[in-house]
Amino acid sequence: MWDIVSKRYWYFTLSSLILIPGIISLILFGLRPSIDYTGGALLELQFKQPSTQLLPAEIEGFLQSAGYTIGQIQTSGSDTVLIRTTHIDQDTKNQIESTMAERYGEFIELRFESIGPSVGKEVTNRALWAVIAAALAILLYISYAFRHVPNPVRYGACAIIAMLHDVFVVIGLASLAGHFLGWEVDALYLTALLTVIGFSVHDTVVVFDRIRENIGRMRGERFEVIVNHSIIQTLDRSINTQLTVMFTLLALFLFGGLTIREFVFWLLIGIASGTYSSIFNASPLLVVWENGEIGQFVRRIRGQGAATA
Repeated sequence: MWDIVSKRYWYFTLSSLILIPGIISLILFGLRPSIDYTGGALLELQFKQPSTQLLPAEIEGFLQSAGYTIGQIQTSGSDTVLIRTTHIDQDTKNQIESTMAERYGEFIELRFESIGPSVGKEVTNRALWAVIAAALAILLYISYAFRHVPNPVRYGACAIIAMLHDVFVVIGLASLAGHFLGWEVDALYLTALLTVIGFSVHDTVVVFDRIRENIGRMRGERFEVIVNHSIIQTLDRSINTQLTVMFTLLALFLFGGLTIREFVFWLLIGIASGTYSSIFNASPLLVVWENGEIGQFVRRIRGQGAATA
């Protein structure tokens, strides 16, 4: 039988290596917020005649030469353009559209969104509270659901730690993508993040539930053995379920269009991370806590420090 739990520190190290670059990027660069959080405007145009001139750099240079301040230009295929800019009124929007029509021909306006700075701030606050509320609700629910096993709060705490692992993976990569690729954090990003939280906790609870069942069935066995056996029992189900979702998301990422590509990408990353953390982080953390290994590590460090002094 595959002994996952005995190699837990290897998996913890791998998680750390994945998280550290993102955390460093968050400290140095932060996130690149979209107009959903900073306020601004988004204009999406689909031209009737495809053109090879519809290139982001070419469009941005043309509009700037016409006197407009443009935040970001994205294109989809050879006929659709996304223009992100600071807050503009209806007259300015009409002027931009008129300028684009003169340059590139007739088009259809697919979308125009204008969000003021106050609305953006409100969205930011709600996003933060949504994540905090989700974490607290998960902790309370799991602690209650596992109330008949020893130390039920540990199960909730380990699920939260695994969830935070996935959150920081997605946020850290968003910081890196924002700095190097110009990707922005928008309302769809928050939706993806909350979806990742749900998938992560769902998969963790499945493993924890099997641990709870095996505690009664495998009396006398070491907790480490029970946890490893439970992980192996749920491994096929976890991987098959997540792969089914990921194959669907991959198809959407490749063929779903520009407007949802980043959203689908964050779902792919988050669900892959959630599968990993549920199997290789959450349950092994229970073993670490049950064995008191954190306290032993701290005492060892203190003892080495005292000996050096």
